[in-house]
Amino acid sequence: MAITFTENAARQIQRQLAKRGKGIALRIGVKTVGCSGLAHTFDIADEVGPTDQSFEAHNARMLIDEKSLVFLDGSHIDFVTEGPRQMFKFDNPNVDSECGCGESFNMKPKLTKDTEVAP
Repeated sequence: MAITFTENAARQIQRQLAKRGKGIALRIGVKTVGCSGLAHTFDIADEVGPTDQSFEAHNARMLIDEKSLVFLDGSHIDFVTEGPRQMFKFDNPNVDSECGCGESFNMKPKLTKDTEVAP
């Protein structure tokens, strides 16, 4: 399983860690919510959890737990500015559709039938 991310995403991770003053990585997850079913979660990680997978690039690190990784496998993550918004943007081959506001998404049928995610 693999996750890749751009230099822009890595710089944003580094900025967030520096702003907080501690932490080892950005933790990304998936939770059940929103008008399309799933949404990304973000948090600063202080340690690697027992089910975390680590992905490193451009002197930055992302952690993703094994349950979320099933939904995010193959994703390429960037950090972009779109109008007044700045955000992590996912190019995820497992996504079937997104809601109109872009905050939540549905997975391709095979994943949603075989996998559960925490609310």
